[in-house]
Amino acid sequence: GGHFYANGSINGKSVRLLVDTGATMVALDQYEADRLGIDWKNGRRGISRTANGDAPFYATTLPSVRIGDVQVYNVEATVLPSTMPYMLLGNSYLDRFQMRRENDRLTLEKK
Repeated sequence: GGHFYANGSINGKSVRLLVDTGATMVALDQYEADRLGIDWKNGRRGISRTANGDAPFYATTLPSVRIGDVQVYNVEATVLPSTMPYMLLGNSYLDRFQMRRENDRLTLEKK
């Protein structure tokens, strides 16, 4: 369907992420954040302008995000106090990689 997904882990717990090059940061909802043990309620509060309108969020830092064999530390993230259909793998993670697309395959190589 033109989308790329990645299986990985955040803080050692399994996650499925939608690769979103238009997202500034990794983004997840409060329910996933709670499941992953993220202390999001003490994060900096803000408002994000999204394709669906303005949305409140809490900014936080994820200690670790792993996709495949590559683990990245201290990844900025936003937690939305609402339900999201997918956790977004945004540029706070993706900017650390070179991306190469070949047909229906997206390859990330660490910079």
